Amino acid sequence: YTDQVHKGSCTPCESSGNTMDDEIESDNLSFLADRRTQIKTTDVLADGWKVYLERSFKDIFLTTKINVLMPCIPLAITFHYLGVLSGAKNDGWTFIFSLLGIAPLAERLGYVTEQLATYTNPTLGGLLNATFGNLTEMIVSYFALTSGLYRVVQLSLLGSILSNMLLVLGCAFLFGGLRYKEQTYNKAGVSANTGLLLLAVLGLSLPSALHSTHTELHGTASELMLSRISSVLLLSIYIAYLYFQLISHRELYEEEENDDDEEEEEESAILGFWGCIAWLGVLTIFISILSEYLVDAIEGAAASWDMSVPFISVIILPIVGNAAEHASAVIFAMKDKMDIAIGVAVGSSTQIALLVFPFCVLTAWAMGRPLDLNLHIFETVILFVTVVTCAFCVLDGTSNWLKGLTLVLAYVVLSSSFFFHRDPDLATQWPGANA
Repeated sequence: YTDQVHKGSCTPCESSGNTMDDEIESDNLSFLADRRTQIKTTDVLADGWKVYLERSFKDIFLTTKINVLMPCIPLAITFHYLGVLSGAKNDGWTFIFSLLGIAPLAERLGYVTEQLATYTNPTLGGLLNATFGNLTEMIVSYFALTSGLYRVVQLSLLGSILSNMLLVLGCAFLFGGLRYKEQTYNKAGVSANTGLLLLAVLGLSLPSALHSTHTELHGTASELMLSRISSVLLLSIYIAYLYFQLISHRELYEEEENDDDEEEEEESAILGFWGCIAWLGVLTIFISILSEYLVDAIEGAAASWDMSVPFISVIILPIVGNAAEHASAVIFAMKDKMDIAIGVAVGSSTQIALLVFPFCVLTAWAMGRPLDLNLHIFETVILFVTVVTCAFCVLDGTSNWLKGLTLVLAYVVLSSSFFFHRDPDLATQWPGANA
């Protein structure tokens, strides 16, 4: 009977049959999710608490190569307090060790989120990954915001978008293309993301255009209010995008599953549900500590390294801070899993443009701080060219090494431009730094 309903052969009550079938499928998914949670919770504790704690500790700290950077965490704390106690300027060392320490913490945060998602249904799991995927950028932006470093917030988020769309996607295309002559992926899902990115460019460019043409009705208050209205609308479209991605058109963002994938998913339940919650709390605390050190030391690091703050914020911060995410996209591409690789690169850029950036503006509004979406003309032009270049490379549904090389070289040119870029707002705020 079920097969007949799916094939549409029960014509007398086709509409009601489809509705009933959807309800049954929804109930089955909920039951299976609850049942899977119970089974996995029982499995992880089958050998007792001592074995579970040893296994989870080993899984967190000893199963990935990027954890060799974990010693940078105590080093960052040490250099920070040495500078506080002695009055010596250790900003350069504090900055680099904080940045290197955040990289493995961000990677482990993503891993724990994936573990937590195994105890939920696919929709909630996808929502968890979308929420915690850019938590590191949110934390860094929060501390920069509370310190009044509004340009650092804007530039660091812009840098994350640019690095994901050019460097990460370019490396995925390049290394995947060196192994496979041509790779394919789902065009429909990618076109939805690129359309949303173009909408984000519109929202991010209009305050800058208003400011540069000196056509504000009420001075800077007009730019600020336009930014807040745009942020509300961008967040609204992001919520609609989540519904589109996780519920109504979920098949556009899912890869075909086979028995091997199911076995890997079943074997991946290592941390218990409450263990995931605890590790999320611990990792978030350490990311917050290092993010605060990072923001406090950025001015001194720019001066000691003779680099501009825009170059550090747009280029160095995203490359090092998201190194694990970048590497995962390349690994998936070399395994010919291009839908996942593009989801890491383009999907992450979409989240930052539609979620993190507007969220920071609205958070600043709640705090009474004047953060806006007014990227200067220089950054606005670069963002627009980047999104258009990426769109032309991905919309045909195929990738090869030449497309990857084009995107990577575009990022090199972009990086060079920021190396010689001087930001007048930062120069006013930090007269002694290379702003």
